[in-house]
Amino acid sequence: MSTGPVEYLVTAFDGTDEEAPARRLAVREAHLAGAQRLADRGELLSGGAILDEEGRMIGSSMHVAFADRAAFQAWYDAEPYLAGDVWRDVTVRPMRIFRPTA
Repeated sequence: MSTGPVEYLVTAFDGTDEEAPARRLAVREAHLAGAQRLADRGELLSGGAILDEEGRMIGSSMHVAFADRAAFQAWYDAEPYLAGDVWRDVTVRPMRIFRPTA
């Protein structure tokens, strides 16, 4: 049994209503600041915006690693894109990244 961090893949799509882009922009700086804090602590392994065919942001993907499920849930509950009603279709899946050896 692994005693290392618990990794998750978060795939989240924004609402599709007319106000969705404005909600995203309203909390984007807080979301990015939080992502930077996660990266600084080694908890954000990768992430980025999901784009539509025209290059507009319509969602996000984050690969995160936390000490345990409770730490993940604390981050998730405070994530600005969730609190700000940006993400409306969210899938969270446990995952484990492949780390090749030399």
